[in-house]
Amino acid sequence: MTPREADDFRTDFVNFAHPHQMPPERANSGADWTTWLILGGRGAGKTRAGAEWIRSVALADRRARIALVGETEHDAREVMVEGVSGLLAVHRRRERPQWIATRRRLEWDTGAVAQIFSAEDPDSLRGSQFSAAWLDELAKWRHADATFDMLQFGLRLGGRPRQVITTTPRPIALIRRLALDPRTALTHAATRVNAFNLAPDFLETVIARYRDTRIGRQEIDGEIVEERADALWTRSGIEAARVAAAPSLTRIVVAVDPPGSREGAACGIVAAGRGSDGLIYVLADESAAGLSPQGWALRAIALWRRLKADALIAEANFGGDMVRAVIAEADRDVPVRVVHASRGKYARAEPVSQVYEQGRVKHAGAFPALEDEMCDFGLDGLSGGRSPDRLDALVWAVTAFTHGARGEPRVRGL
Repeated sequence: MTPREADDFRTDFVNFAHPHQMPPERANSGADWTTWLILGGRGAGKTRAGAEWIRSVALADRRARIALVGETEHDAREVMVEGVSGLLAVHRRRERPQWIATRRRLEWDTGAVAQIFSAEDPDSLRGSQFSAAWLDELAKWRHADATFDMLQFGLRLGGRPRQVITTTPRPIALIRRLALDPRTALTHAATRVNAFNLAPDFLETVIARYRDTRIGRQEIDGEIVEERADALWTRSGIEAARVAAAPSLTRIVVAVDPPGSREGAACGIVAAGRGSDGLIYVLADESAAGLSPQGWALRAIALWRRLKADALIAEANFGGDMVRAVIAEADRDVPVRVVHASRGKYARAEPVSQVYEQGRVKHAGAFPALEDEMCDFGLDGLSGGRSPDRLDALVWAVTAFTHGARGEPRVRGL
């Protein structure tokens, strides 16, 4: 083949697409759809499906005005636009739109235009008008309902405005509503469907590790997994505790649950504060896996500085002196309070779940990975025997404001 023929073949999606990646004809009701909801496991080809649909819209309609909404502006750029399955990659060279990074804008020769937006800033969509939209990883958005609602007001151009949503599912209320909406076309795929395009080691390792677990059903099989019956927290309870932002705070702490090793377990890093209204507000989840001791210390200290927190609380899993030394090596000016786990994880978490039930804890935004652990934590821990690293850090952070904890005033303002 000539280079042009090879380029045409490579970008002719019909040659490679799985059934779940092709636009459906009808919605759940049998009528024309307005929302195409693609639920899939990690690596199932959701991004490629979204990018290909936007490509078809832009090349067919010179008046198309398109919203590209990612979890953050960085995610929208790195995944939806510049990623290996993003918009720049799926076009033929001669059709490829111009990416104007400074304006966060794609322009096609046809006249179609796309603009990227961050779900962290719902108001950025206010006043804009669109004929189509692509929403990526909606289930992870911090302000999912507010951003989604604001986008719907702007989908008002053309004869039939439509949107495609590509996401790994989580059982949040918005996903449930969309899945049941008669105007939604729902497609679904597991990770293994796209095995040809994935590294064999990834499939063998990940599927073997998480097969038949709740997290595996969600992240690999792409299922909407409801909470377990014996979980200490419920989705509805967390949704009821959610607020858009915290009020002024009288005290802030960053809690750290250091990992025992760099293999598998994450370092839990969660921040919380006491509001001027007396309630406790969860502010951030910066937990991460695979960090060295210096890595998790620097990450925790960065959050402490960003929030202007009053103290850093660290569980002394392997000795208080070690924890203090690691943090002091990164920044000896950070005030550290070392805590020791004298009871099991469930025994420590249960009183904190009761504080939630009393309505005394609020989530200032959404923390998907943390909330997944909360709703999967029962008498035998997390499914699959995973370590509840994020949850442990949350428990220490909330406990700092409850159960006889000292209520020192803030030493610095926000």
